[in-house]
Amino acid sequence: MITDKIEKIGPLIKIIGEDSRLRILCALQYNSHCVCELEEHTQLSQSLISHHLRDLKNTGLVTNNKKGQKVYYSLTDFGNSAIKSILAIKT
Repeated sequence: MITDKIEKIGPLIKIIGEDSRLRILCALQYNSHCVCELEEHTQLSQSLISHHLRDLKNTGLVTNNKKGQKVYYSLTDFGNSAIKSILAIKT
C-alpha cells in the first residue's frame, strides 16, 4: 500500500524536483507556449527545453498541440494540479 504510493510518487518528485523542469512548469501555468517562447521565459536552451518537455510529457504533466508549424505545450489537468500544490507550499 504505502510502497505502491512511493513507487508512483517517487518518479514524479524526481521530475518536478529538477529546477529547469520546475521553471518550465511555472511558465506553462497560465498559458501554452512553444519551445521558442519557453526559451525566453526560462533562459534555457531549445535542446534542453525539448529534452525536459519529453520527460514532462512522459509523466503526464504536459501535453502538446500542433498549430501550423509550431507545437504548443500546456499543462494537463494533472500537471496544473501538481504545480498549484507545489506553489501553495509555505516555507
